[in-house]
Order: sequence, then structure tokens, then C-alpha cells
Amino acid sequence: MTLINNESATPAKVATLWRYPVKSMMGEELNGAEITDGGLLGDRAYALVDVETGNVISAKNPKKWPNFFTYRAAFAALPAQNGLQPVWITLLDGTVLHSDQSDINEKLSQYLGHKVVLQTQSPKDAKLEQFWPEYEGEANEVSNEAVAGDAPLGTFFDYAALHLLTTSSMEAMQHHYPEGRFEVRRFRPNIMIDTAGMKGFVENDWVGKTIKFGDTLRLQVTDPCPRCVMPTLAQGDLPQDNGIFKNGIAKNKPMVPFAGKELPSVGVYARVLTPGWVKRGDSLSIED
Repeated sequence: MTLINNESATPAKVATLWRYPVKSMMGEELNGAEITDGGLLGDRAYALVDVETGNVISAKNPKKWPNFFTYRAAFAALPAQNGLQPVWITLLDGTVLHSDQSDINEKLSQYLGHKVVLQTQSPKDAKLEQFWPEYEGEANEVSNEAVAGDAPLGTFFDYAALHLLTTSSMEAMQHHYPEGRFEVRRFRPNIMIDTAGMKGFVENDWVGKTIKFGDTLRLQVTDPCPRCVMPTLAQGDLPQDNGIFKNGIAKNKPMVPFAGKELPSVGVYARVLTPGWVKRGDSLSIED
């Protein structure tokens, strides 16, 4: 077992935790969270489904769902393992909806301009639409991608149930693109790790290894996290910035095992080996 630090560095530790109650909406920053077999408790517990196509709605297709990334979701009560709690959804104009209100689907459909339903379980063989800027105007500018390839059946994760990101990777991108605003919100991790003193995209070296947090939580890192258009989109006071991808993310192209090729990636995916509680300031170690 090796601490992920070196002689001149501060040992790596948990900086912040994030939960996104509704897929592709802005989420909640946490001081601590329960990590279950299905990921961070309450994460991506809800999603909207397009009634016409049956696809899970995602900000990965901003041409069809403009401003969706600006909606904010927060639990009305603390999520629990023995039952799902309702959520508040704040829309772009400040309107606040409650997931338990009888007309929630009608209201969301009205704002989005498409008939949608708020669901807590994804459809069978669920897909989501992904826009590819490099193919804009061509027949293949939008693809249908599978949901939850390495996550429990019926969940809304893009691929895996947990996503980790380090401050070293954020600093590496900032170095390559100084004028960009590289903030955690753009990249939507569950666990943000402070790797002070380390340089570069350090997570690339974690793939295939096990990370232990605190006394019990153990995660297996499976793949780098390939990136799409989402980190470039505007959200809150962050402007849209295509340079985030071209000049930052694209500087890191590791081999992604589940894709079988090198792809622009930042952060890593992980699956849960042993559930447990994790909090801000927890140290972590890699089990070789």
C-alpha cells in the first residue's frame, strides 16, 4: 500500500464531495457522504426522460436541450438508503418545482418545449443523445450512447457510479490554457481530491488500482473519464468556452479500456468494492 504523495508533497486528501440529484442539472457540494454499492447516496437518483424517443435527457445534447445545464436540483430532505427523498428543482427563471407536485411533468415539459417525465429508474436499454461539435451539420452530429455501462442496472450514470478528479489535473489544464476558467463545477466529479505537490494528470496512473479512503471505503479505478461538450457549456456564472476542451482536456489522451482507444479524458471512473463514509479532509492510499 502506497500513500499517493512524494517527499515534497502534502499527502492527498478529499477536498470536496458532490452529488447531483437530477442527471445533468447542477448539484450539491457536500462535506461528507455515504458511498454505497450504487455510488454516492442520492447521486443521479432522478432523471428526465424524453417521451418521444425514450432517451434519458442529458446536457450532452445542448442543441436539443439548451439551458438544461442551468437547472439546479437539491434534495428536500437528506437521502436515505431505505427510501428516496423528493427534490426541489430550480429553473432558469427562478421558478422552483417540487418532484412530488402533481403537475411536475407538465411544468417541466412546458419549460423544456418537449414532453418529458421525471423518473427514478432508467428505461430498459436506456440511451442518451450526445452532440459532437466536430460533426456539426452532418448526419452523425448526434449519437445515441448507452447509459450505465459499468453501473447498476436501471441507474442514470453515463458509465460508472463514481467519478474522481484531482487538483493536479485541474492545474495541468489551467497551465495549458491560462485564460480558461477551470472550476470543479465544469467537470461534475463525485470526489474531488487535493493532490497538492503532484503534477500532471496523475489519475491516469490509478487505472486498475484500488484506492482506500478512511477506515473502510475502497474503490477500484476502472477507466479514465472521456470528455464531451459538457465541460465547455455555460453554467451559473461560468461562460461557455470551447477552449476548455480544445486547449485543456485534449492535452490528455490516455488509453480508455472500455472504449479500447485513446480519448481526451480528465478524471477517472471507479466502482465500489467496500462501501463506507467519506468526508472532506480524509486521506487516501493506493493499494498496489
